[in-house]
Amino acid sequence: MVRFIKPCLLLLIALFAVTLFITSIVQAQTPSQSDPDLVEGALLYDRWFAALGINPPGGNMPIWSRQTTNTRSGPDTWRCVECHGWDYRGATGAYASGSHTTGFPDIKTVTESLSEQDIVAHLKGANDPAHNFSPYLNETALSQLAYFLKNGLIDDSQYIDPVSLKVIDANVTHGKQLYGSVCAQCHGEDGKKIIFRTEGIDEYLGSVAKRDPWRFLHRTRFGTAGTSMPVGYTLGWTPADGRDILAYAHTLPTGGEIAVQEPTARPNLVPTPLPGGPATNLWTGILTGLGAFIFMAGYALLFIGGFLLVGYIVVVILRKRN
Repeated sequence: MVRFIKPCLLLLIALFAVTLFITSIVQAQTPSQSDPDLVEGALLYDRWFAALGINPPGGNMPIWSRQTTNTRSGPDTWRCVECHGWDYRGATGAYASGSHTTGFPDIKTVTESLSEQDIVAHLKGANDPAHNFSPYLNETALSQLAYFLKNGLIDDSQYIDPVSLKVIDANVTHGKQLYGSVCAQCHGEDGKKIIFRTEGIDEYLGSVAKRDPWRFLHRTRFGTAGTSMPVGYTLGWTPADGRDILAYAHTLPTGGEIAVQEPTARPNLVPTPLPGGPATNLWTGILTGLGAFIFMAGYALLFIGGFLLVGYIVVVILRKRN
């Protein structure tokens, strides 16, 4: 009996070790939905001085003088998004034309071939001294921004038609459910509780969603810098969830240009983040599913093996007594 029990125990231990090892690999390769660095990096991309709670630098960003099409000045010129867009495509995306046009590069394509260390070096002016943010952002902030640029950018063309600005393949019913559970608490059921001042015009949430869907999607995922807006990413929302909310927001009233009034204050709402969260793309979905299958299969084998081992021991003991 001893000769049989020992191999069984070794087999059970080996199965347990393999299960833990494979599960740890899958979890390591699957982005966490509660990754604070990704969220902080996205807020820095939006408006880094608001995210850090500091005053913006004076004057224009040094490289701003290299373009003449975007006539904004001051703090806006220091924002990453003003150069590279809410769709991260710069001169090849939504900012290829219009008042935000600068001609600055498609940051999504550029960062695909760079490491996070390379991106930090670029943010410090290694490739262009005029693009040096190190006097204003500390090492932590620079690393967070680089982390977002490397890991948080998505291809918005999967969700938003660049010509019609309509949402692609959305589930409006699902978007309505998510909006009602979180967004409506601040924006109201009709999206008219908070009034936005944009380009000299006051508008409702429905107007923002239709006019600038890329900004809507980015901020649905990561919130708005300098505010207590709930962060969809930490709630477990995927880009597809944000797409569904955007599609529902397209059904909200726009109201056109409305009378100037003070925006309704946002309540300090901080929803309890959901644990974990769904996968963010096909690859992580496959890894997550594979990890779950292997994890469950491993423990099933351990249970069955243990059950058989105990049964065998009981049988041997009973036979010896007889």
